[in-house]
Amino acid sequence: MQLISAADLIAGIAHRHDERRCIVAIAGPPGSGKSTFAEKLGAELNARAADSAAVLPMDGYHLDDMVLVPRGLRPRKGAPETFDVAGFAHMIGRLRENAEPEIAVPVFDRSLEIARAGARLISRSARTVIVEGNYLLLDQPPWNALNFDITVMIDAERKVLRERLIKRWLDLGLDPAEANAKVDKNDLINVDLVKNGSRSADFLVAHGLVG
Repeated sequence: MQLISAADLIAGIAHRHDERRCIVAIAGPPGSGKSTFAEKLGAELNARAADSAAVLPMDGYHLDDMVLVPRGLRPRKGAPETFDVAGFAHMIGRLRENAEPEIAVPVFDRSLEIARAGARLISRSARTVIVEGNYLLLDQPPWNALNFDITVMIDAERKVLRERLIKRWLDLGLDPAEANAKVDKNDLINVDLVKNGSRSADFLVAHGLVG
């Protein structure tokens, strides 16, 4: 993997000469800043050329609690098996084909812990679609069948990730004991899986360069 800055990545994407839509994967463990980084890339590309980029968050494909609870998976919400990977893959295929004037995609509402269907529209003019999520490069089926044009991994120390994840849960209203339990019994399991079980990306972004 080649270490790259946000500025160099943006320049590389913006200066592509291929007119086909480019699908960029931003992967990384929970708490690494994927969403912030992806939105920053999209905003910078759109500042250079209006409506030229859009973001597809993987978290919009969380299975709902109505599915997770009967399957006993609610405590592991956010693990690879709690996503509609097939639906996510089909959406990436639709976006790559770019045959429709606009495509509605779901977005996860973290405050309510549910995915909102059709919460974002991606227009045909977006020649770059930035996909962000934990498991985009996970080297196990069905995740390893996902296909991207450019892949980026955001890396951060486990200690930093734990601190950020605890703060996330505290900000959402959990007390310290609940936040620590959420992180230690679920989030860090997913952190280790992403850090140890992902395929090599084209580029590596250090956590300190995300902002």
